[in-house]
Amino acid sequence: MMRTVAFLILLVPGILAAWGVKLMRDSLFGIVNPPFPGTAPQTIAGLLFFVFGIFFVGGFIFHRDKKRNKVQKRFKKR
Repeated sequence: MMRTVAFLILLVPGILAAWGVKLMRDSLFGIVNPPFPGTAPQTIAGLLFFVFGIFFVGGFIFHRDKKRNKVQKRFKKR
């Protein structure tokens, strides 16, 4: 049950990061998607989605490894 919840928690930011890459790619080729008025806002939104998704997944993995003492000494609690 807990693995399923963890998977669902990571699935949403992962999809968001993938959508961010798609938005940035589309704006590079001049394709404007409906919720955005132009390529510049689409690029900024795509970058924000991508960064948020990567940071969330990375933070989740770091927190899990920190709980299991699988990080370097400088990251362990004192």
